[in-house]
Amino acid sequence: MSCSRSIVVHLTRGLGAVVLLVLAFSHGSEHPVLLPLLLIGAVALLGGCPMCWLMGLVEAAKARRDPPHAQ
Repeated sequence: MSCSRSIVVHLTRGLGAVVLLVLAFSHGSEHPVLLPLLLIGAVALLGGCPMCWLMGLVEAAKARRDPPHAQ
């Protein structure tokens, strides 16, 4: 489900999304043209909704903890 199995990459994407959301809500009324772009960027970084991002983070943590399957 998640794009990356790295927890650091996943957390960096989440931080970037939070920054874009803060910019969207703090400057959206001053620059209405940027508002949709910032929101779309945040959704893209989250990989959908915040719950999708959180589930991906849990999967990345679980994949890091579990040993690889030997077949």
